[in-house]
Amino acid sequence: MLVERAKNINMNKKSARDCAVQVAGEMGIKVASSAYIGGGSFGRVCRITSAGGEKFAVKFIAANDMLKKETHDLELLARHCPVTMPQVIAVRPPDGRIPVGCYVMKYIEGKSALMSLKLLLKSREKRLDFAAQVTQALHAIHSCKSRLFGDTLSPDCADWLSYYKPFAAQVMQRAEDMHASGQLSDKIIRAMRAAWEGFGQIFSGGFGEACLIHGDLNIANIMVDERGNLCGFIDPLNSMYADREYDLFQFDNLTGKRFELRQTYMRQYGASPKCDARCAFYGLWNEVCCYIKSGVLVGLIINPLIDNMHKRLAEL
Repeated sequence: MLVERAKNINMNKKSARDCAVQVAGEMGIKVASSAYIGGGSFGRVCRITSAGGEKFAVKFIAANDMLKKETHDLELLARHCPVTMPQVIAVRPPDGRIPVGCYVMKYIEGKSALMSLKLLLKSREKRLDFAAQVTQALHAIHSCKSRLFGDTLSPDCADWLSYYKPFAAQVMQRAEDMHASGQLSDKIIRAMRAAWEGFGQIFSGGFGEACLIHGDLNIANIMVDERGNLCGFIDPLNSMYADREYDLFQFDNLTGKRFELRQTYMRQYGASPKCDARCAFYGLWNEVCCYIKSGVLVGLIINPLIDNMHKRLAEL
């Protein structure tokens, strides 16, 4: 995993929509309508509706290496996930006509579970039923094993910490540099220093087999239909063959705790004795790494991560 500022996408919403229409036309799709539906620092996503009513999503990505990895990971995850994932149907590299690479997927109808008030207000029993469906599908992904740990494109480490600790050390060093230059708060660096000091204790004990992970399965990347029923997973990030508990910390972000997603997974499929502390570490390091790459820090996410890290360290 690289720890460096990523290339931001140079494409506004209108340009993304116009380019999506052009890509669809190249594929022989007669476009009835188009809409910009989302994006961030590194990507733009548009929906295309054909004259026959079929819908597609076109995702533009700034970096070609990200384009290769995302499409590879979506296809790999789809082979092992019983829940619908975006099906990649075309990949288009950048050229003189469209300077940003993209891929085209079948569009998944529904909305993010984060935005479903109906789901949020369901009884605890029904929320736990939802959690059971989500975790069962994630566990199916985790059933895909590798002999080695590392990136899905080229796993190369015999054990998890040989892969993860160098990455964590890079994040720590960049965080120290950013704190020294006034770009990272005292509150964040204090939590990171305390966690780094406790690294050996947090990660003592063994790890299981190298498992395929989604990498970013928070509540926002879980899709539901109009009745609040599970209908898809989207947007994997940094998928790899990893400690499976690396896939659990995202469950606690945003409104995920209301569904007891992480606890449901741990009850059903087991966890290491240090799972809570490891997830706290993974979550804090992931968010700081995202800040390093994007320059965006979300207080709604980082502040609970800091509090949780201190709490888990006190429990060790």
